[in-house]
Amino acid sequence: MTEDTRKSFHHELESVRQDVARMAALVTEAIPRGTRVLLSNDLEGGRELIDSDDVLDALSLELEEHCYQLLALQQPMASDLRALVTALKLNSEIERSGDLVVNIAKGARRIYAVDLPPKLRGIIERMSEEAAKLVRFAIDAYLDGDAGKASALDDMDNTLDHLQRDLIQAIFEAHAAEGLELEATVQLALIARYYERIGDHAVNIGEQVHYMVTGLLPEHA
Repeated sequence: MTEDTRKSFHHELESVRQDVARMAALVTEAIPRGTRVLLSNDLEGGRELIDSDDVLDALSLELEEHCYQLLALQQPMASDLRALVTALKLNSEIERSGDLVVNIAKGARRIYAVDLPPKLRGIIERMSEEAAKLVRFAIDAYLDGDAGKASALDDMDNTLDHLQRDLIQAIFEAHAAEGLELEATVQLALIARYYERIGDHAVNIGEQVHYMVTGLLPEHA
C-alpha cells in the first residue's frame, strides 16, 4: 500500500470500529428497556422495542458489507486482517444479542398481566444489569484493544450463570407454592436463558478481541 492508501484504509478501519461500538450501544440500551417491558407489563414499549431491532439489523448488514469490501479491495495482512475478521465476528455476536432482547420482549407479551412475585422480579433485574455490564465490558475491551480485559469476561460471566440457576429455581418454587401459571413458568424459564445467552455472546466477543490483539484464541478448558 502507498502511504495515502494506508491512511485511507486505517480511516475505514476506524469507521468499522465505530460502527461496532454503535451497534453494541444499541444493545446495551435495549437490555434494560426489555426488562422494564417485562416487569411493567408495557405492551406498547414491547412493540417499540421489537420494531427498533430493524435499525440494528440494518446496521449489521451495512457493517458486514463494508468489511467484505475492505477485505476484497485492500487484501489486508496481519493485524489489519485480524481487525476486520474480528469486526465481522463481533457484528454477528452483537446482532444475535439484539435478537435475544427482542425475544425477552416477545416473552413479556405472552405473559402480559401476570403478577410476578418480588423474588422473581429482583433476580430478573440483577440478570439484566449483569448482562448489560458484560456487553459494555466486552466492547470496552474491543475499543481499548485490551486482551487482559477481554480474558476476564469468562470469569465475570459466572455471576450471570449463577443468577440464571437461581431464577430457574425461584420460578419453579413460585409455580409450586404460589400458583404461578404453567405458561408463565415456561416463558420465564426461556427469558432466563435469553439473559444468560447475552452473557455468552459477550464472552465470545472477549475471545475474538483476544485473538485480534494477540493473534491467538484463548484455550478452552
